[in-house]
Amino acid sequence: MSEPSFFEAPAPVSLSDIAKWANAEIYRGDPSLEISSVGPLEDAGPGALVFFDNTAYLKQLEATTAAACLVGKRHKDKVPEGVAVLVCADAYRSWAMVLAQLYPAAMRPRDQGDAIVSERAHVDPEARLEDNVTVEPGAVVGAGAEIGAGTVIRSNAVIGRGAKIGRDCIIGPNSTVQHSVLGDRVFLHPGVACGQDGFGYAMGPGGHLKVPQVGRVIIQDDVEIGANTTIDRGANRDTMIGEGTKIDNQVQIGHNVVVGRHCVLVSQVGLSGSCTLEDFVAIGGQTGVRGHVTIGMGSQVAAVSVVSEDLPAGGRYGGTPAKPVKQWFREVAALRKLAERGGGS
Repeated sequence: MSEPSFFEAPAPVSLSDIAKWANAEIYRGDPSLEISSVGPLEDAGPGALVFFDNTAYLKQLEATTAAACLVGKRHKDKVPEGVAVLVCADAYRSWAMVLAQLYPAAMRPRDQGDAIVSERAHVDPEARLEDNVTVEPGAVVGAGAEIGAGTVIRSNAVIGRGAKIGRDCIIGPNSTVQHSVLGDRVFLHPGVACGQDGFGYAMGPGGHLKVPQVGRVIIQDDVEIGANTTIDRGANRDTMIGEGTKIDNQVQIGHNVVVGRHCVLVSQVGLSGSCTLEDFVAIGGQTGVRGHVTIGMGSQVAAVSVVSEDLPAGGRYGGTPAKPVKQWFREVAALRKLAERGGGS
């Protein structure tokens, strides 16, 4: 069996073009040098571009045989002789900009050709589709749904009755969108569930009474949501995801949650109902946030933490319960010393 390649190899481009795309300066190397591939430091060979931004990989950098390397000013002289050096302010961001130019299909999954509504899809006659909408086989679009121009509905996705989806969106395979309004350029990866009931019950000794969830999910422009993430619709107001926010795989967002603009939620984060994340909040993987708390603008929360009370803006927090990282580190160090003393007695 031949080894599959899912992305076309880029046409060779000059080092000067790479520098332009990366907002980088050629510190060493021939501007006409051809770059024909990318790769990791340890495996890249002639013609390949690499990047370096983590000192944990310094040995790999010193041994690389790549053609060129994107690197910060601080480490430019660590790049081996014979490897062209492109100095940039942020090597990882520059790498992202270059890859977007070399592999555009990795930014937006390849369409199957011209926009077409498959004969094997079901689109209700009362749905409204603008021009240039693609609906792949097995997808279902309910009555009253509206889908904007350039949007792609992948196989077996379900767009519920009355849902609104903006322009140039991608709704991944097996995703469901109901009771939701999506802006433009929203990207749902496979298996996203958006707009289902929030978890609401009035509990009592006679049983748990279901509380109807009558809100919506509102997702603003340029949001990307990872595979198998779930976003519950609001109970008595809307669940909101702000523009530019990026959400990883397997994240749970409860009813009435408000996530601000340009937030980052890493895999397996759980946001309980009615909590609020202000703009530019970043939360590490497997962290839980209690309901009805607010995390202030620009705050960062470490992985595997528990946020049980409001966190002020601009701080860095971690632990269970989450607290300022300096305090958390002191507590961890004190416990370690206590354990060491106890072990020696």
